[in-house]
Amino acid sequence: MKKTKLAVKKKSPIKKVVAFLHLWLGLSSGLIVFIIAITGCLFVFQVEISSWVHHDKFYVETPKNNVLTLPFSVLKEKAEKTLGKKATFITTYKDPHRAWEFMCYQAGDPNALTFFGTVKSYESVFVNPYSGVVTGYIDYTKDFFVIVKSIHWSLLLGDRYGQPIVGYATLLFVVLLLSGLVLWWPKNLKRSNVKKSFRIKWGGTFKRLNYDLHNVPGFYALLITLVLALTGMVWAMQWFQKTVYAVAAWSTNPAEYVNKQSDTTARMATSPLDIAFHHALEAFANGYKRISISPASSKEGVIYAFGYHGEETFYDADELQLDQYTGKILHRSNFIDQNNGQKIINMNYDIHVGAILGLPGKILAFFASLIAASLPITGFLIWYGRRKRSKRGHVANKKMIKVSTVSLQ
Repeated sequence: MKKTKLAVKKKSPIKKVVAFLHLWLGLSSGLIVFIIAITGCLFVFQVEISSWVHHDKFYVETPKNNVLTLPFSVLKEKAEKTLGKKATFITTYKDPHRAWEFMCYQAGDPNALTFFGTVKSYESVFVNPYSGVVTGYIDYTKDFFVIVKSIHWSLLLGDRYGQPIVGYATLLFVVLLLSGLVLWWPKNLKRSNVKKSFRIKWGGTFKRLNYDLHNVPGFYALLITLVLALTGMVWAMQWFQKTVYAVAAWSTNPAEYVNKQSDTTARMATSPLDIAFHHALEAFANGYKRISISPASSKEGVIYAFGYHGEETFYDADELQLDQYTGKILHRSNFIDQNNGQKIINMNYDIHVGAILGLPGKILAFFASLIAASLPITGFLIWYGRRKRSKRGHVANKKMIKVSTVSLQ
């Protein structure tokens, strides 16, 4: 009989090393990557879903006779009666149909084991700016999306414990994406190879379908998932944030931040908070969608006012510092005047959630996160299937050796 030579596909040494790293890094970080990705997927449309669920809290009927809003200080006082504590961050809207939000955030124990221990108070009251009527109350420590965000951010642990786990799991995910690209890359660009690499064989066996679902969507979502992972690392690891800043700013020197103080010797105005809010309205009159106010937290502290150009984005914001006793503007800083390092760091959140590109960006972030969540599952099934096949082959070889031994006797 003529002996036939079986064709064996040999991997290059580089691909063997890459495959080894891809397998074991994936197995070691897969569960955490899945949790991070699926919670990111759930969080993408939190603004739209929350606006629908809490519509009666967030929106008010606009008076027919062009009634002006009540004084800022009056609204704040009404909100604080419901809160039972001082509001630390107030958001007002140019949209006449929006209620104004009066939030109280107080940090808890920074060394607490869980997210809930690190927060003392995180709640908001929503007020009709025309009538002063409270339209609703939310305790954010019990809010679905805040809990989802905390799982995504730190696995519901305190930042001290959860952030390093999330950060380095995300770093491993970046390595997995790049090593996956190396393994996916066709050995040659023949038509048949290209077809296999870019298309899912829906009519194939479960094993083939699972393999394609791991490789093909992973390739198409690669760029977006890389962006999502890298922007996540900016928060999780200070060294990475400093690196991003240095690369973008072409400097390792942090940007100078002007920090003014209120004049404690100045004669106090009748209603300095109302004056400060009026100055903020004038300063942010054109092109701004919402204004947030943070009252002074100490005797020398200032009132901060932030003007946002976007409906829900945070990056394109200008800042005012105002004297808490006179309401006078002490300093203004604009987003456009920041260096590239500051800009990219400030844009990080809006890039991470896709909001920087509006609804299309959110849709891309949603599907990229969903695909990222599927990769540990399909990857595990590939490994498990090969492991079972390897065990069956090992058992079959043992049986063949036993039979051969018996026949020789």
